Amino acid sequence: MITNPITSGGDRINHIGIRDLVEFTLRSGDLNAKLNSNNTAKQGAKIHRKLQNSKYKAFETEYYLDNTLKINDIDFKIEGRADGVLIKDKDAEIIEIKTSDVQYDQLSESMTTLYWAQAKVYAHFLMLKEPILKSVKLTLCYVQTPDEDITTESVKISKDDAKTFFNELINEYEEWLKLRTDIIKQRNQTANQMPFPFEQFRDGQRQFSAVVYKTIVNHKHLFAQAPTGTGKTISTLFPAIKSMGENVANRIFYLTAKQSTRVVASEAVDLMMDKGLFIKTITLTAKDTITFDAERNLKPEDNPYMIGYYDRLKPAIKDILTNHNQITRAVIEEYAEKYQIDPFEFSLDVSQFCDIIICDYNYLFDPQVHLQRFFTVEDPDNIFLIDEAHNLVSRSRDMYSAAVSNEKLDELIEETDDNEDIERLHKAFKNFKQSFTINAKILTDSDEEYIHLDNPLSAFGKQVNKLCDVINDWLGRDDRDEDLSDLVVDFYFSLLSYQRIAELYDDTFKTRLFYDRNHNVIIKLFCMDPSPFIGESLQLGGSAILFSATLSPMDYYQRVLGDEEDSITYEIQSPFNPANQQVIVTNYIETTYAKRPASIQPIINTINALIESKPGHYLIFLPSNRYLSDVVEAFQKQHPLVETAIQTADMTPEERQDYIDKFKENSDKTLVGFALLGGIFCEGIDLKYNQLIGVGIVSVGLPGLNPENDLIRYFFDAENGHGFDFAYQLPGLNNVFQAAGRLIRTNQDIGNVILMDQRFSQNRYQKLFPDNWHAGNLIKSFNQNQTKQALDNFWKMHK
Repeated sequence: MITNPITSGGDRINHIGIRDLVEFTLRSGDLNAKLNSNNTAKQGAKIHRKLQNSKYKAFETEYYLDNTLKINDIDFKIEGRADGVLIKDKDAEIIEIKTSDVQYDQLSESMTTLYWAQAKVYAHFLMLKEPILKSVKLTLCYVQTPDEDITTESVKISKDDAKTFFNELINEYEEWLKLRTDIIKQRNQTANQMPFPFEQFRDGQRQFSAVVYKTIVNHKHLFAQAPTGTGKTISTLFPAIKSMGENVANRIFYLTAKQSTRVVASEAVDLMMDKGLFIKTITLTAKDTITFDAERNLKPEDNPYMIGYYDRLKPAIKDILTNHNQITRAVIEEYAEKYQIDPFEFSLDVSQFCDIIICDYNYLFDPQVHLQRFFTVEDPDNIFLIDEAHNLVSRSRDMYSAAVSNEKLDELIEETDDNEDIERLHKAFKNFKQSFTINAKILTDSDEEYIHLDNPLSAFGKQVNKLCDVINDWLGRDDRDEDLSDLVVDFYFSLLSYQRIAELYDDTFKTRLFYDRNHNVIIKLFCMDPSPFIGESLQLGGSAILFSATLSPMDYYQRVLGDEEDSITYEIQSPFNPANQQVIVTNYIETTYAKRPASIQPIINTINALIESKPGHYLIFLPSNRYLSDVVEAFQKQHPLVETAIQTADMTPEERQDYIDKFKENSDKTLVGFALLGGIFCEGIDLKYNQLIGVGIVSVGLPGLNPENDLIRYFFDAENGHGFDFAYQLPGLNNVFQAAGRLIRTNQDIGNVILMDQRFSQNRYQKLFPDNWHAGNLIKSFNQNQTKQALDNFWKMHK
């Protein structure tokens, strides 16, 4: 990895890991998933400690070695820790321990070359540190898991040979460091000179940018609420890039939950490039999305985009960096096809030379897919810009939870039967089913729909590990049945997820046993509070800006997104005239579950008042698909001539776009859109001016009552007495605020928000309303006539 060379100001020394240096410079051959180890970091560390405390007890472990040299007029410290070093008089030995589930004799020459190269660099640094040493014995201790079969090989290297090897390595690496540092020099110079890309700042935007810059300078974490229309993206990216020019930081990770916000970030960078900024930006695309169709069903050893991948990688990187600054999915695909290399892995390798990486949350926060290239150790030169941060609450619970079902077990057992070649796999599935059945008896022998446990099922966890090992061995065979592979791999991934999350299990987890809709049994590790893991991830950078239009109450988001004592908060007031928006609370509509059938006609009447007050486009949000369907059916029956747009389950991207496009046409004609509260149209759509003049929100948006939300409730009740708030009220209210935020997008926008639930009259909700709601026209209506009168008066005022 080319790690954070900074070129202007200060006495900062730039760090390069010995392993990163070796892997980038010497790696060659195929990108072969078959040789990727299934070992987790925790397993590898455990084996290391075991050997260091027994077989190599006499050695000094985790022996730090480094060497500082100047490359392209910049100081670099190359450093690493040898697993073991033993020095006796004029003799020395270095132990390098490697673990994998691949047999030693199946390792590629490329892989063993990397192992030995790492040891040779350690030897060179050791002989520089201890001049009395003229040679060093290098011992490679390779441990094949899970049986811990150990292979040991040794060689001796002289001082001259180690020096020659290192110099050749650096000569090759220097070319790439020069490429990267030349990029940074030009980036820093243009970042310093770049003006704000618009003629003037919007209200509050300059202050927000200043707060972001100070947060980055002081290596803090900021929670910022900036209402829709304040320009959050440019207000965070602009000061972050400015900080690069001032030698404060070196790489920006712009993390989002949705494709649409990734596009907005990329467009913001384009604006600054138009003002003279030189910077390398890449947008990462999910592996399933970007993988070429031609390689989807091929084994790695048959895939032309993986065979010889590392032999073609460097020319491809140099070519793409020479010709592009904004590296989008289309650009990656173009060069991946040109050089016949896997596009997803290529995008990750190119990202090491980029200044801004625009990607999904999971690349930082998900323990199973995070970017090891950047997030193995803390790097204070990283800036994390986390857009729509409210989405991270539920996303992070999903990242740190894992489940295994018994749904496919009988099919897997049947498909592996009567075949001597896969008898071991067949037996492993049978043993696993037996373990699953035994561990699920606490549920299946009861009359309960679910069982919750405070501890993981340790015996079951061991069976998960055993089955993972057997499947991994089978997947490494060249003669495996590809039709069977698809079935096995899907189950294997669920096991791997369970295995990795089990390593993190603590008192923030519960073990859940329950039935799905088809009465299959699920064993799930459910994370009630992922905030410690979020906090650890945020510490991998120097600063983090978590921002959203709806990040209130701040203390709630500070607690659930890191729970750090020294994080800071900032809130921008809405820049728009509060008189342009009227908020009506309908105190006559009850939407609790039991009252929903009776609420349908009052809801229809309220929508009718909206469209009669002024023809135009309206969006009505409802809390469930069933409720939405019932209201739509009643509305269409009573208003057959009014055009409607209806959100349906599993809409394609084209159908979503058609839905939005309806609001961008015929603004004077009445259109009523129906959408799911908390769904895809609740945020991230930008309807300006008269494209949308009214929003109706049915219910307070509470998540459905279910066992997992109740677990969250009990967890936080025990901690702070606010379990209902944390599990239900605040997540629901966030959906309400997001939906209401679809309305006022510019200074010219005018319209009404109608909150159709009498619970909005309660103080527990009103005290959390945005300030601009209280500052504007907030009206409580007790009947249909009052609602109609308020709407008519509003439009008369804005005629």
